[in-house]
Amino acid sequence: MGLQVTSLELRDWRSFGSRDIAFGGMTVFHGRNAVGKTNTVEALQMLTAGQSFRKPKPMQQIRDGAESAKISARLEGDGRVIDLSCVIEPTRRSFVRNGKHIHAGDVPESLMSVLFNPDDLSFVKRGASYRRDELDGFGRQANRGYAKVLSAYQRAVEQRNRLLKEEWPDQALLSAWDASVALGGATLLQSRLRLFERLRAHMERIYLEISQGETLSCSYECSLGEGVGELTRDELANRFAARLLELRKDELRRQQTLVGPQRDDVTFAIDGRDARAFGSQGQQRSIVLAWKMAEVELCEEVVGDKPLLLLDDVMSELDEVRRDAVTRFVQGGIQTVVTTTNLGYFPDELLDRAKVVSFGE
Repeated sequence: MGLQVTSLELRDWRSFGSRDIAFGGMTVFHGRNAVGKTNTVEALQMLTAGQSFRKPKPMQQIRDGAESAKISARLEGDGRVIDLSCVIEPTRRSFVRNGKHIHAGDVPESLMSVLFNPDDLSFVKRGASYRRDELDGFGRQANRGYAKVLSAYQRAVEQRNRLLKEEWPDQALLSAWDASVALGGATLLQSRLRLFERLRAHMERIYLEISQGETLSCSYECSLGEGVGELTRDELANRFAARLLELRKDELRRQQTLVGPQRDDVTFAIDGRDARAFGSQGQQRSIVLAWKMAEVELCEEVVGDKPLLLLDDVMSELDEVRRDAVTRFVQGGIQTVVTTTNLGYFPDELLDRAKVVSFGE
């Protein structure tokens, strides 16, 4: 058994003054809405992913009237004990592992997490940036190198966009940024494509099982054109640089970089039909469910340990067939934290083995 969360301490975090929670292999947070269940899930994500899905400012995570907040978790397994904490001050967050300060990007090295919340249910129909962020978020957790490449590329694009917004951009400087963005983008694209292909294989198989026979096809739509997966990094960089040069007039007019990984998308087809345009709500929700399950499987494949699965108020949004699929999946030995307003969504045999934590009583 890999590392699992055994306890969590919240001090002046969000809506909590003080709360300590013990965990089991399956932990169910039960209570009405707006009593702190999602706030607790957010704390768990902070201490596993190093960031929050809400993308808040530090001061938003501190309880009203308090000067700072602290969240702490103990991880145990395989003869190891790891204590993780995060101190949140109005303008900064500080992470500590076993008494030593670490960067936020180092946090997932202890235990990764996969979060599934109601916003994810519109995964197929939302903008392309949502799907890119989901893919990059997993890559960032799974590999520090991925995180560095992504961050460097994003900074390069930001700098280039600033230059494009100037009234009279320096053309020589713009050419230099073209070269930097092209190389960084080619590096990121190669890493992202490798990750996508591994995730796609798991996802298409899982969807077939969930849907009882429907075939899902996942595709990476690259703004650099087709066949990018067959190119070397240098060939990708050359293609990227050529496209930037072709688009320079349009980019100067629109004052932004119009090609690159920040413009790519992931698309889905069910039995050959575009899921965004023709998929039913149930089919689209099966797609995101398959994606999240694929992340769990790929995490174990990549880092050798199962992640922490966080299911925040999604059971109420799924029909019985998909709830059953989730229930079967979490019984496969993965530590899971579920929030719900209704324990009736879960079979009695699962609740008998779970640790149920009440909120708002």
